[in-house]
Amino acid sequence: MIKVSVIGATGYAGAELIRLLLSHSKVELKNISSKSFVGKNINEVYPNLNKNLDKLLLDENEIFEDTDVVFASLPAGLSDDIANKCFEKNILFIDLGADFRLDDEEDYKNWYGKEYKYKNLHKEAIYSIPEIIKYDNVYNKKELKNAKIIGNPGCYPTSIGLALAPALVNKLIQKDDIIIDSKSGATGAGRELKLNTHYTECNEAFAPYKIAEHRHTPEIEQTLSNIYGEDIKVTFVPHLLPLNRGIVSTIYAKLENKNLKLEDIHNIYKEFYKDSAFVRVLNIGEIANLKYVKYSNYCDISLHMDNRTNKLIIVSTIDNMVKGAAGQAIQNMNIALGFKEDEGLNIIPPAF
Repeated sequence: MIKVSVIGATGYAGAELIRLLLSHSKVELKNISSKSFVGKNINEVYPNLNKNLDKLLLDENEIFEDTDVVFASLPAGLSDDIANKCFEKNILFIDLGADFRLDDEEDYKNWYGKEYKYKNLHKEAIYSIPEIIKYDNVYNKKELKNAKIIGNPGCYPTSIGLALAPALVNKLIQKDDIIIDSKSGATGAGRELKLNTHYTECNEAFAPYKIAEHRHTPEIEQTLSNIYGEDIKVTFVPHLLPLNRGIVSTIYAKLENKNLKLEDIHNIYKEFYKDSAFVRVLNIGEIANLKYVKYSNYCDISLHMDNRTNKLIIVSTIDNMVKGAAGQAIQNMNIALGFKEDEGLNIIPPAF
């Protein structure tokens, strides 16, 4: 059994990690920590865990003993010290925060206002959306199996990267006019209280936020550029949905070839993801709906054509807490440790 510990266990992504890890047959949940609830039992914070987990929340410095893997789900700027401790102790570190997602430190400075503390560690880190890492010009799954630090992708970049990868790899679309309209449930903002996620502010409301300035923008562009082999800039506008979880990304891109038929594109997508356990390319005529991916590690993709404007329209849905965070982190761990990729993640989404 692999011994696994979680830092930031009482945030939404951390709590989701615990829920999923408890069903993983190859791991033992060893240590959990929380800055806000040290000394409390986790089931006092999350009563859904009552009788499933009786474990005290430790101080972060106590987390590293007798453990093989550490997950951290923390705000930007807090993961470097943890990664360094793990690296020195030969512990696999998987970061659900933003600190190991960007290759270029200048991008990190510009978008997060921080610097890399241990620059050598960032050269060791591998950023991984598992289904498309083998098509990335920087990383591949073979390298992931030797990784000591894994940068787990953001939720928006996951839904967008999976939606666009087959089109970019096969040069089906023009790279200079990609428009992305994404909508996320309120858990994407984290558990900490914020005015715009108070019930009375987001209930019966719907609006975009951080228009053309969301911090996931450089990660989205980095992912798409690495796949395509040339720099790509996108127009990205996120919206806040008045629900707990889920992401719907609707993407508009101009086709390179006017003679391409939707059936041809659909076949390319099906072939691209034929060996992927968690990407479901829907039948032509169906529309991806976040209702059918909730609580699961699935990404559903539907393809549509606007023949009048020669545009490909892609709809991608994921659960932002699972495929967009905790589930994908476990999927990356599974690959790195040589487990079956879907180990602990065979969750059927509820029908209603």
